[in-house]
Amino acid sequence: MAKETIQKDVIIIGAGMAGLTAALYAGRMNFRTLVLENALIGGQIANAAGIENYPGFLRVSGGDLMAVVQQQAESFGAVVDEFDAIEKVDLTSDPKRIETEGAIYETPVVIIASGMSRRKLPLPEEAKYADRGVHYCELCDGHMYQDKIIAVMGGGNAAVDAANFLSRYAKKLYLVHRSTLRADEVSQKRLRENPKAEILLGTEIRALKGDGKLAAMELFDKESGRTREVAVDAIFVNIGVQPNTRLFEGQIELSERGHILAGEDCRTKIPGVFAAGDIREKEIHQLTTAASDGTTAALLAEKYITGGKTSW
Repeated sequence: MAKETIQKDVIIIGAGMAGLTAALYAGRMNFRTLVLENALIGGQIANAAGIENYPGFLRVSGGDLMAVVQQQAESFGAVVDEFDAIEKVDLTSDPKRIETEGAIYETPVVIIASGMSRRKLPLPEEAKYADRGVHYCELCDGHMYQDKIIAVMGGGNAAVDAANFLSRYAKKLYLVHRSTLRADEVSQKRLRENPKAEILLGTEIRALKGDGKLAAMELFDKESGRTREVAVDAIFVNIGVQPNTRLFEGQIELSERGHILAGEDCRTKIPGVFAAGDIREKEIHQLTTAASDGTTAALLAEKYITGGKTSW
């Protein structure tokens, strides 16, 4: 059976802060706006337990913040679809075409806000223990390990914040990182003062062990050259992210790091295609800059659609 072809004014790929902000603006300008999301609505930040650096909130969970932005976008008519996975994209056709499992969409404007995904634990046992002790979302899975031994792998803000959050469940918590911590001093201080936490720097996880589910990790101390086995019930991995650009390879220009090349105006070299948020090659990646990108992309999308005649 042939798929239905549906016309839209703006299609946004990704429902993180950049994508939903773009949807809010595009919907408010009465464009037929569709947001397609293959994974979690809200993006990576939806997993954050407490955000303290977003204007207007002393402290807010990522899930609560993104739920509000989604409601705002939908209140202006934008449709957010998280159940119709994208199969292929043609950014060079006129109009641009996006094929999902259920339909083919045609649109003059595509805003790519597909964000980043967490890097997988680079060990051969990762697949064996995935969801059986190896996890990537502390907010989703942390509650499963009440009064258990929990390890967090990583040294950036995401890892230290995850460790601080998971300490509410753990009877013992390890933060394991191969080098020095890069997280902000406030988060580091909070973790160092936690009596449950032990920070293991200059340390690598070399192997995982357990019968059916994770029971231990093999640690290598780079300074001493010694290896030891430590009991652990769960490892939450925060070792960086990678851009979600697989759908666009060969169609759009990417940086060496795999991000989409677009200026501060979010325009790519393909007319009518914009990149917003973490997917865009830029120096600063913050919630506030993602919201800024989403705003910019939507407003300049209107300018593209109307031929330069703007209503803002």
